[in-house]
Amino acid sequence: MYRAYSSLLLYSDLGEESILQALAEIIRDLNEGVEPKERLRNRTFVQVKRLLDLATSFGFDENLWANYLTFLLMTNENSFSLSCERIGAREGSVNHFALQDFSIFHTLFHYDFSRLEWELGMDCFEVLKNYQAIPKRERHYYKAVSDKVQTLSRLLLAAKDEHQIFDLMTRHYQDVGVGTFGLHRAFRIRETDGDLHFLPINNTDRVLLSDLVGYEIQKKQLRDNTEAFLEGRAANNVLLYGDSGTGKSSSVKALINEYYDRGLRMIELYKHQFGALSQVIAETKNRNYRFIFFIDDLSFEENEVEYKYLKALIEGGVETRPDNILIYATSNRRHLIRETWRDRNDTEFTGEIHRSDTVEEKLSLSARFGVQINYSIPNREQFRAMVLHLAQKHGIALPEETLLAEANRWELRHGGISGRTAQQFINALAGKQNIP
Repeated sequence: MYRAYSSLLLYSDLGEESILQALAEIIRDLNEGVEPKERLRNRTFVQVKRLLDLATSFGFDENLWANYLTFLLMTNENSFSLSCERIGAREGSVNHFALQDFSIFHTLFHYDFSRLEWELGMDCFEVLKNYQAIPKRERHYYKAVSDKVQTLSRLLLAAKDEHQIFDLMTRHYQDVGVGTFGLHRAFRIRETDGDLHFLPINNTDRVLLSDLVGYEIQKKQLRDNTEAFLEGRAANNVLLYGDSGTGKSSSVKALINEYYDRGLRMIELYKHQFGALSQVIAETKNRNYRFIFFIDDLSFEENEVEYKYLKALIEGGVETRPDNILIYATSNRRHLIRETWRDRNDTEFTGEIHRSDTVEEKLSLSARFGVQINYSIPNREQFRAMVLHLAQKHGIALPEETLLAEANRWELRHGGISGRTAQQFINALAGKQNIP
């Protein structure tokens, strides 16, 4: 195994201390007799535990060794896999090296661990290749990733040679993509010592636009702009503004569920991260996905200047915004930067000569969102429709008259009429009736 692992070229960068590298070194040390078997046994158990931990995180099942190798192939970003993501398989010299690596992976998929197990007195790998996972709730693991890995794993395990693996992987890279962007739909970012990391969001809301009662005009505006974006047509940045609890954030989150399979990805950003926008753009602009940078509850106080980063990104910086990036923001304010009467007071001396310039500076950010969609508080009839729809969706069995009377009492005690209030009321009812 060590000779095979060390011969990888395109897929040689598997991260520091990968499980594959560690196992290859254990088998090398066993063959060379340079370390006591007891220590080799302990080292092997460490890697088996890592495999089991990975399987638990992603819900792997059946052949964990094949799942792991498939996961490596799906997530390794190299010149070949990234090129296949962008333009698919093409004739070129790089295919020669890819076939060599896939030949090695074909050997690894069918590697016989029996000698290692016999020498070290263990039977771990026989169990790992015929694994039965304990059923878990979907929110406790990356189910979407698990399904992709296991489906492709079965195909790769059945492949006759490196040419079939080549066909399977190039098709996967073009259809799904490579790396974390290919596996996940939504992300947060984290900066560590100057390095940018994209953290997948596992428990995304399952909401669809059809789940949001009312706001048909608003949803159509949002859908039309997003579909134009996905089809490569001209599209605008979007500001959803209005009363709290009316479904602004849920509408944006629904898009990732509606259009994930068409290459839409979402990156959630916070104000304090705007300084990293240029780095986020650099990591996403050449990928074969369409990215929505989602900024929830956006607003700025008078002394906050982070909005200047956002203005430069939307329009006005030296580097133009890439075609595969749009910004969708929600806010309770239409004018995102807080104004004061002092900004408009021409009689009070504040040291500012060109007062109109100050006002224009503060209004210019919201003006740069080409689509501005208003979400206002629903009327009572719309609120009742929301309650009835959500009750039916959750399987709550109550007479309509009783349900609506309870809903009216609830909203009087819990902040008034809104979609959020309706959902919270239904959640409370479902909890009382022991409905998941």
